[in-house]
Amino acid sequence: MPDVQLQASDGHNFSAHRIDPLGAPRGAIVVIQEIFGVNAHIRATAARFAAAGYTAIAPAFFDRIRPGIELGYSQDDVAEGRTLVGQLSNEQVLADLQATIDAVRSCGPVGIVGYCWGGSVVWIAAHRLDGIAKAVSYYGSRIVNHMDEQPAVSLQMHVGERDASFPIDKVRELGRRYPEIEIHEYDAGHGFNCDHRDGFDSTAAAHALQRSLEFFVAD
Repeated sequence: MPDVQLQASDGHNFSAHRIDPLGAPRGAIVVIQEIFGVNAHIRATAARFAAAGYTAIAPAFFDRIRPGIELGYSQDDVAEGRTLVGQLSNEQVLADLQATIDAVRSCGPVGIVGYCWGGSVVWIAAHRLDGIAKAVSYYGSRIVNHMDEQPAVSLQMHVGERDASFPIDKVRELGRRYPEIEIHEYDAGHGFNCDHRDGFDSTAAAHALQRSLEFFVAD
């Protein structure tokens, strides 16, 4: 499906990659990008949620800088992605995310799932935004900067025990502080869900996806 155009509350227009399921949606899932933009991996991830019966939509946060940014996973791409993220404020990102959530409310309960930087966006959004039914965060290392923002909705986390960017002791500190959070640890490093990255772990990715889907449908 071609990208759709959305507008944030501050008037900013941006694109979002949307895939509707074959039948009536059981709800919607907003897929939140890594620092690499809405690239092939994020589109494929959205497709998996659409195949599971959800309207899946991935907002292009980097449209605030320039449209069409898609990065790979080289060291140069990582450096560029970090620079791009540094040009966005949390307020801008959350405004775009809220507009995306609002755009798919008619599909049913709206869940959010984010990876890498997006996993940290999920944490902040679960505390600050409206209209979220459930939230899933994958290896969101920047969560350590927002540990006091207690999630206001049910939240599930997927983390790698060997993720140097999100030390497992910090993850477990979060678990002690917020025991209601469902945390799953894997014998993997950062980015284990992405089959475009050296750290891809097919077992961890499969188990995390199954747990995420079960979490979204649970009462």
